[in-house]
Amino acid sequence: MNNGRDESLAVKRMALTNKQKEKVTAPVKRHDKDTGSPEYQVAKFTEEIKRLTTHLKKNKKDFHSRRGLLKMVSKRKKLLSYLEKTNEKSHKTLVKTLGL
Repeated sequence: MNNGRDESLAVKRMALTNKQKEKVTAPVKRHDKDTGSPEYQVAKFTEEIKRLTTHLKKNKKDFHSRRGLLKMVSKRKKLLSYLEKTNEKSHKTLVKTLGL
């Protein structure tokens, strides 16, 4: 029983699943268990930003998600500037890989 909910909504989730994270971050990981490197985090934020952007195009009045999107964009920008200062070569490769 779905309690009046549309089943297609139950399938779609806002957060990324583990498979989706792995697919997005695999090209930029430094090693197998990498979850904290700036490259990994930027790749993950980029995918979440894409998903939230499409969500907000459909739901224009979802201001809570909009705030979350702006926070993610800010975090990604800070991580990219940090990476540019510390490792310019890695920054250029990451930007090229993600298409930013």
